[in-house]
Amino acid sequence: MSEAHLDTAAHMIAHGGNLHEAAQRYGIPWDAWIDLSTGINPHGFPVPPVPAGAWRRLPEDDDGFAACAARYYGAPDAQHVLPVAGSQAAIRALPALLPVLLPAQASAARVAIAPLTYGEYAPAFAQAGHVVVPLDIASGTLPEDAMHAVVVNPDNPTASLVGRETLLHWHAQLAARGGTLIVDEAFADAFDDPQANSLADTTGRSGLVVLRSPGKFFGLAGARCGFALAAPPLLATLRARLGAWTVSGPARHAVTHAFADTERQRAMRTRLDGESARLGALLDSHGLAPRTTPLFAWVVHARAARLQDALASRAVWTRRFESPASLRFGLPASEDEWRRFKTALGQAMQELE
Repeated sequence: MSEAHLDTAAHMIAHGGNLHEAAQRYGIPWDAWIDLSTGINPHGFPVPPVPAGAWRRLPEDDDGFAACAARYYGAPDAQHVLPVAGSQAAIRALPALLPVLLPAQASAARVAIAPLTYGEYAPAFAQAGHVVVPLDIASGTLPEDAMHAVVVNPDNPTASLVGRETLLHWHAQLAARGGTLIVDEAFADAFDDPQANSLADTTGRSGLVVLRSPGKFFGLAGARCGFALAAPPLLATLRARLGAWTVSGPARHAVTHAFADTERQRAMRTRLDGESARLGALLDSHGLAPRTTPLFAWVVHARAARLQDALASRAVWTRRFESPASLRFGLPASEDEWRRFKTALGQAMQELE
């Protein structure tokens, strides 16, 4: 990633889940595919019947939804939680709310972002006037001239995980410069101890933002609901930027129910641990050396484009990345999908030989 303003107006940012596009490209009916292109839990939490009032009434900020999220995530209280229309809404809005110029200088502020991570962050910061510089997660150090930093933890797609103490150290460094650390914990819920590396409980500190999403672990991506956790002054500014009614009544109902279902949460984490191990073992049996989280596996492979194509011709859709050449695999949704994926992967690997 070059130290420059990124021009993103000319192209759309690629994401997984684009199954209709794959169906058209390969001439295979949409409902015949195994979609492994996202890290969304294929065993989504059930949504109870939605009360009629959730459709008829406008959502109200004092309905207890923020407090429910604060309890689930371990934030200090409801004043430190802002429901948003998916964490994507906060990703697009936050860069414009953070300082762009370095103190007492005319140069633009630098924001450190890993070269391969969730693809929406770098364009959003560049469009707001920041300069994006590479963040080397493995080194454990921030660029000396960075004013802000973004860490997706665990990372999507590389599965790297930064420890809590390192994150707190980075936050202290950035806060001393008048900057901000943004930690995206969209995939944290699937771990056995979701709070082990989370900074949700520290979001009373200035210069810290934690983003959470029920879309991945709970399988509620279609609800378009997320949460920004931060000190109240920043959340007040973000709320003013986003406007009213950011999360619909039916979405609030579904997410509240999922947060309360602690028994299903425990059982689901156990299930995902087993399925993640199964996926890792299958990929490893073909020499693909995966790095895994409970919801997806990432594989670096010199012929990733060819492997994606070979799998797609067999109605298995994956997410491909360019640098390094790699694929991300989500979890199959059923035993039939596991069987079909195992067969397709074996055939595709033979085709690459």
